[in-house]
Amino acid sequence: MGVVTISASYGAGGPEVGPAVAERLGLAFHDRAIPAQVAGRLGVSQDDAEANDERVVRGLWRLVASLGAMPDPVGGVVPTTDQPDERAYREHTERVLREIADGAGGVVLGRGGAMVLRDRPDALHVRLDGPREARLRAAVHRYGRPEDELRRELEANDTTRESYVRHFYRTDPAAARHYHLVVDGTALPLETVVDLVVTAARARGIGAA
Repeated sequence: MGVVTISASYGAGGPEVGPAVAERLGLAFHDRAIPAQVAGRLGVSQDDAEANDERVVRGLWRLVASLGAMPDPVGGVVPTTDQPDERAYREHTERVLREIADGAGGVVLGRGGAMVLRDRPDALHVRLDGPREARLRAAVHRYGRPEDELRRELEANDTTRESYVRHFYRTDPAAARHYHLVVDGTALPLETVVDLVVTAARARGIGAA
């Protein structure tokens, strides 16, 4: 049924738009489940996988050394390794994304999905963005937390997500050329953003009949 990838800067509505688009299209929403699957394949805890999700600061990759063969959720085993590194994490994440696209499809938030699945004709790649201050105001309104706290969160989130894509794929995740649809998530109601993404996805034949 195809796949929709959503790249979203902090405050642009990704966590809200992604599940809503998935529900409208009759597809699964894939976000937190991806680190869990990667953890199972690498034989580490989900906490370790989530801690390293979209972080490429060397020295933070703390995984268990000397792993034995571990069951793979889709069959087979993960070979014994001395210590899975950031490349292993990326490769297993890419494998999960391709399995989603080859299988029942879904809506994927983050994980460099537009780069990993860029050549698939049954995919729609979406970028949600907006001016930094507008995204901060949106986050304050949406989450009701102190502005200073959210500003720090925004800056850290933007940096780590950009670093992830630049490090692994040598490109700018905000560049429009990677996407079929680029929307300012701060300039429109989120319901309208969902409508735009769903309309674009159906135009590419994505979603349940």
